[in-house]
Amino acid sequence: MAERVVEPRILIADHGAIGNLETIALIDTAGTIDYLCWPCLDSASVFARLLDGKKGGHFAVEPDLSDANIVQMYLPETNILLTRWMANAASVDLVDLMPVGDSADDTPSRVIRRLTCTRGSARIHVRCAPRFDYGVVGRTASVTANGENVSRGRFDHESGLALALHGPGTLVADGYDLTADIYLNEGDTVSLVLSNPDDVSLDTAALDAVVEKDIAYWRTWSRKSLYRGRWRETVERSAMALKLLTSRKHGSIAAAATFGLPEAPGGVRNWDYRATWIRDSSFTVYALLRLGYQGEAVGFLHWAMDRAQACSQGHIGVMYALDGGEIADERKLDLAGFEVASPIVVGNEAKDQTQHDIYGALLDATYLGSKYGEPIAHDSWVAISRIVDQICKTWATPDSGIWEVRGPKKHYLHSRLMSWVAVDRAVRLAQKRSLPGPLVRWSEVRTAIHDDIWANFWNDDLGRFVRALGDAPEDKAVDGALLMMPLVRFIGATDPKWLATLKAIGDDLSDDGQVYRYRIDDGLPGQEGTFVACSFWYVECLARAGRLDEARLNFEKLLAHANHVGLFAEEIAQDGSFLGNFPQGFSHLALISAAFYLDRALDRDGPREWA
Repeated sequence: MAERVVEPRILIADHGAIGNLETIALIDTAGTIDYLCWPCLDSASVFARLLDGKKGGHFAVEPDLSDANIVQMYLPETNILLTRWMANAASVDLVDLMPVGDSADDTPSRVIRRLTCTRGSARIHVRCAPRFDYGVVGRTASVTANGENVSRGRFDHESGLALALHGPGTLVADGYDLTADIYLNEGDTVSLVLSNPDDVSLDTAALDAVVEKDIAYWRTWSRKSLYRGRWRETVERSAMALKLLTSRKHGSIAAAATFGLPEAPGGVRNWDYRATWIRDSSFTVYALLRLGYQGEAVGFLHWAMDRAQACSQGHIGVMYALDGGEIADERKLDLAGFEVASPIVVGNEAKDQTQHDIYGALLDATYLGSKYGEPIAHDSWVAISRIVDQICKTWATPDSGIWEVRGPKKHYLHSRLMSWVAVDRAVRLAQKRSLPGPLVRWSEVRTAIHDDIWANFWNDDLGRFVRALGDAPEDKAVDGALLMMPLVRFIGATDPKWLATLKAIGDDLSDDGQVYRYRIDDGLPGQEGTFVACSFWYVECLARAGRLDEARLNFEKLLAHANHVGLFAEEIAQDGSFLGNFPQGFSHLALISAAFYLDRALDRDGPREWA
């Protein structure tokens, strides 16, 4: 009987991310590119082995060193990934990058993979196997000579998309793939460059210059950070992850790099996160401004104001494509799914939901951007005023909430809370900048929302706030989104009624400091993991409540769950593995906020209200 071959398990956490501010590639700890959409983050995938080991496509670089110990790290202060194979016979380094260049227009999109034998000699097996259009094969690959010891391979697809692979003279076509066996002695370096067909081949000196320029770019950007606290490297890596998710061309910020990675093992919660959520991106502005990255914050606000100005009725969408266009309707893909979690869909039907909380996130970001970035423009203020007027009309109506529940609309506390934030920040901004507006009416609405929250969402019998209005048991439950109440300054972090709610969240939603979004039946099968952003919000709430030892311990335990290069997905499963799309912006922005506040609280040996 033939021996059964067991495919190695590929984990979400076993990946580093590289990118050029247009798209992002994920590279596993064995040096294989398992995920890449091309040419943009929201384009169709060309490598998606992470979602289908047979049909997804990949780009493998494998030294023939069976006993090698493999380590992976980022070059310091960069988004350039280094994978090292260390064996008794030889050691090989692989440097992976996608050069950013000077502007979005003058630098070709490239994936550069540089192999160096640092000791001994080694043979490296290469297989580049793109599968265009979410796993659809292309036409037969081809190879042409391109100078001495250099060859150029080409992949074509019937859609017209094509890719070129510049590499050593040993490149050969193998059906839809290109392969090579590369022999390196100590000190030898060879490069593989995946790019568009019109890109020119670069010699070693030119590639050296590209790499050095990219290192300089990332280090210059990283060193703009104002954070000098206890967790500097961790915060730096989170900021670098958020930067990867920004679009240099448009100013938008993606929620995550991927689509289809499951929020519940083997289930149907496999959403497409390659879009700009108004909420997530607005929270990102807060994190970036805290670190001193005004350019990215202002860039997103310009993008968001363009969306707001295009909405004459003051109603903006929940999410947009990175270029500001509409999100496509959901469609199912013929991919097996990560560990058979299916169906895999692209597009996102949550785009059509009503979510009142997005306005509070946007207005909070606008207020902070005007305070710490640049003053709001006249046309933007006109658009903001329309939005606030709309909120004044709709805040008391039900919606789908922050967690985008795909069921009947409800009156959610978090939606009320963020509606209050929206009106409050508009009033503050108008007063601070002497901007025109119906401040008396807005102030009256702000008071009405405040009173409504206390009258309807505080439950005397339970002695705490509840997540929604209604008689069903789940409406009386707590929700991770309630952790925003002191963070947006609606209630004091040491108010007894808030502390009672915080205790309920700890009792009902926390698993040793890791916090679930909720523990209710949301109508979909499968058990989600703990939500990383909620877990970091919980840390910050503990710190603001004066429970610094507990906050620090929880924070350090959460950091231990980061992967080997400091990245987080959306959720953490009960066994500690990652769930959800990756890397996740929401997770990293919440980490930055918690680290920022906790560090300051520890320095002054206690919290400071409203800091």
